[in-house]
Amino acid sequence: MKLRLAALGLVLFAAAADAQPPPRVRGIISSVEGQTLVLITRSDGVVRLTLTDMTGINGLERRRMGDIAENTFIGATAVKNRDGRWEATEVHIFPESMRGAGEGHYAWDLPESTMTNGAATGVVTKGRGGTMTVRHGDGSVEIDVTRRTEIVALTMGSRALLVPGIEVMALAAPAEGGGTPTAIAIIAETNGVKPPM
Repeated sequence: MKLRLAALGLVLFAAAADAQPPPRVRGIISSVEGQTLVLITRSDGVVRLTLTDMTGINGLERRRMGDIAENTFIGATAVKNRDGRWEATEVHIFPESMRGAGEGHYAWDLPESTMTNGAATGVVTKGRGGTMTVRHGDGSVEIDVTRRTEIVALTMGSRALLVPGIEVMALAAPAEGGGTPTAIAIIAETNGVKPPM
């Protein structure tokens, strides 16, 4: 269930254009004070998030292009390269239980980037990179993977991962009345593998 919740956090970032998506918070853990996670962020300074029993926590494991088989359900952050092709800055492999979640091609909040969630088809491995076509409900996107592309898989996590100095990305639900936002999902650095998305 925790794996499902944290993975769901990623797909919730793809809110409709006319809706206000929950904020994504990226930072380094300063401390965990009871039910409060304290993060140091680049853009917003110190940010506090409330942890609940429903906060999904995932770790990460490093993967390679060869781990992306035909029909693997993945998400890819990509930017246009100088040739006008989509080039993945990162690829994350979803657990099979999340197949179909957040399927589509939409704007992402990193500079000039998009997120594409879908099934990898026509996967061609070339050295440490390759190409693939990511098929989603509205069509397909051909994406290049290079030696610079980070490839990871979501893994089951727990609060044991939330220690000072660890880098995280969290989905936060704003609190009513301007209180402390609640962490819905957290992707945590694991064994040196940091959230690339």
